[in-house]
Amino acid sequence: MRCVIARFPFELTKSGVVTSMKGVKPEIITGESVLIGRRHYPVKQVGEVITRQDRRDFTGQEVTRAMARLGFSCRGPEAAVPVPLAAQTTPMQTASALLGGPGPLGL
Repeated sequence: MRCVIARFPFELTKSGVVTSMKGVKPEIITGESVLIGRRHYPVKQVGEVITRQDRRDFTGQEVTRAMARLGFSCRGPEAAVPVPLAAQTTPMQTASALLGGPGPLGL
């Protein structure tokens, strides 16, 4: 199927996208995502792999539209899993919490 992403035409097939994404580790999803096989990938990661272009060259909506036309399931940003609180703390805060102290500088 012919899809235009970042003003360039691409001939994409569902099997071609699956093959391209095989062996690619999914990044953390913070926005829209695409279900390819059994894995959810961020749309920008999928677009980068299948077009070999920089992520800044296309929008997530362009990739989402192309993937939906190929028959993949797409999810919006509201379905993204929030980052756990432990990942948002600094190493100093983590060490302080493990030692049972009040935190750096008494905070």
